[in-house]
Amino acid sequence: MEVDKKLLEHVAEVARIKLNDEEIKKFLPQLKEILEFFSQLKDINTDNVKPSFQPVELKNIMREDKEEQCLSQDDALSLTEHKKDGYFKGPRAV
Repeated sequence: MEVDKKLLEHVAEVARIKLNDEEIKKFLPQLKEILEFFSQLKDINTDNVKPSFQPVELKNIMREDKEEQCLSQDDALSLTEHKKDGYFKGPRAV
């Protein structure tokens, strides 16, 4: 694949990025280098490697559901000025 100014401008257009000439000069060698590294992946022998759909082991991160003490209604409303009839008072909805 030939990496040139035209390709970089096309990639920038698809990504909806406006690049000036100075940025194009800066990013063009970087894009070439990145694509060279990806092309090296084609040379790796993966014949005896099982596909890995999840590279990191999944663990159940959910905690046990325990009943705990909650705030009373008076405690919950104690730090607000915006309350009415035992509830939080919010803005009027039309």
